[in-house]
Amino acid sequence: MSNPSLLILAGDGIGPEVMAEVRRIIDWYGEKRDMPFDVSEGLVGGCSYDAHGTPLTDETMARAQEVDAVLLGAVGGPQYDDLDFSVKPERGLLRLRKEMDLYANLRPAQCFDALADFSSLKRDVVAGLDIMIVRELTSGIYFGEPRGIIQEGNERVGINTQRYTESEIERVARSAFELARRRGNKVCSMEKANVMESGVLWREVVQRIGDTEYPDVELSHMYADAGAMQLCRWPKQFDVIVTDNLFGDLLSDAAAMLTGSLGMLPSASLGAPMDNGRPKALYEPVHGSAPDIAGQGKANPIACVLSFAMALRYSFDKGAEADRLEQAVEKVLADGLRTADLLGEEGATPVSTSGMGDAILAALEASL
Repeated sequence: MSNPSLLILAGDGIGPEVMAEVRRIIDWYGEKRDMPFDVSEGLVGGCSYDAHGTPLTDETMARAQEVDAVLLGAVGGPQYDDLDFSVKPERGLLRLRKEMDLYANLRPAQCFDALADFSSLKRDVVAGLDIMIVRELTSGIYFGEPRGIIQEGNERVGINTQRYTESEIERVARSAFELARRRGNKVCSMEKANVMESGVLWREVVQRIGDTEYPDVELSHMYADAGAMQLCRWPKQFDVIVTDNLFGDLLSDAAAMLTGSLGMLPSASLGAPMDNGRPKALYEPVHGSAPDIAGQGKANPIACVLSFAMALRYSFDKGAEADRLEQAVEKVLADGLRTADLLGEEGATPVSTSGMGDAILAALEASL
């Protein structure tokens, strides 16, 4: 039986630095846990444009379709701002999502106790927070037609179309319900059914899927603007939130900041099952390429490390090993080690990007 396969696309800015620490952890699992991975590497984003004139080559795209999972760092940088829209670094990431048909974006918002005071909310509101936002990723207003900027009389008009089919809603709803069964068994679906027909359809379809296929999962509905307010008021009321592309973009970023640092948060984008039964999958940290600190050893690798933990759980059915890695991260933070983005508390021990990697590896060793 062949080893599970991973394609690493480190990307731009701090991407290569944080991915280097993840690569050390991948190697550790191969050596110490008898879990070898077949790892290949490629280019995406600005570095791919620099080398090939495109943010993602056809060869790299084909490789992404073949492997069990893709692990991505970050893309972009100010040096690419003036490029034509069609070759901007972000187009490489969007092509991966679209051609792999990664329709379910999983964005956890988890607050480690050691970091509860970094949140802008009170400690008791966020300590122990562990929610999952499931965002539909390949349809909705970001992809709907017609779109564009047209001339209408004496002024220009910007047009974007919110569009969802029943089948698109059904498949992301099933992803949310399946996740809930592995967590707290609660789903809250968010839309704007009070003012949008697409929201009416969304609510009807999610309710039908819940009633007929997942009657054991508690389902509730909430308007997305009310959901944003409730995330700030008492986020621990939620377990799994499922929502569309636009609202998911907004709500997941809001939930991310509840935890105190964007540099701490992973994500997964999942598609339909492949022949081996595993979903097509891309894992990436939520943070950007942070070009202002690239190459300085200041980047926090934890979000990328936790993205690999998500890959262990959702692509490789290694939930216990994902727990091991998450617990190693939690121990390091409890011990007071902090990269530059997390400094500011008394008694914290500043560490570099590689220093944080060293500490996580030491905690993994101690877990054996």
